[in-house]
Amino acid sequence: MILRTDGLTRDFGSLRAVNNVSLDLPDGQIRAIIGPNGAGKTTLLDLITNRTPASAGHVYFRDKEITWAPSYTIVRMGIGKCFQVSKLFPALTAFENIQIACISKGKKTFNMVSSGKKVLADEVQGILESIGLASMTGETAGYLSYGDQRRLEIGITLGLHPSLLLLDEPTAGVSRSEGNEVMLLIKRLAAERGLTILFIEHDMDIVFNYADEITVMHQGAVIASDTPARIKDNKLVQDTYLGEKIV
Repeated sequence: MILRTDGLTRDFGSLRAVNNVSLDLPDGQIRAIIGPNGAGKTTLLDLITNRTPASAGHVYFRDKEITWAPSYTIVRMGIGKCFQVSKLFPALTAFENIQIACISKGKKTFNMVSSGKKVLADEVQGILESIGLASMTGETAGYLSYGDQRRLEIGITLGLHPSLLLLDEPTAGVSRSEGNEVMLLIKRLAAERGLTILFIEHDMDIVFNYADEITVMHQGAVIASDTPARIKDNKLVQDTYLGEKIV
């Protein structure tokens, strides 16, 4: 297993946002997490990356405990995260946004006698090509379409060389066609780079078309985790979240 949580719990005062979640994620899988608003999905990702400290339980990455590791250490170990709201440097170019990530991962710095634009240029350009933004290298990130900003954020995360990629609603704010393009990109990158994907999503068409397995959360707890076909037929999931059976 690339990722394992054991009894992961988070309390905010009297509110239990994540309740005793034990999760096993195999290498190479694309796993979706679904559930109603307030189910604890985003908090769970924050616990995995220690952006929010756990009240109880443990997180293991490749069998090494990372529950209390600093977030920057977790990133360097190979866990990358894309947020629901894009976190870019809007005044910098697409190239520069990815270059910063590559420099950070490679622990490189600029020097006084070399051009900053040349630092890791081949790697940056390769990432831009892989996410379909090669023609927008010099475009200012803040002026890109929202769909292209989502692509760029994925590219920034790729610059950190993750083996596990966490995505919080990767298709939020884009059209259905753009959402499918983003997910096709994610699926292709996972295959090409050997990535494992764990993503939160509210669009059920996206979930059932792209996930290998689906984990369903309700009131902070996991109520089901199975293949898309079996989740569709799960009576508890239908009653608590999906409503009528999806056909």
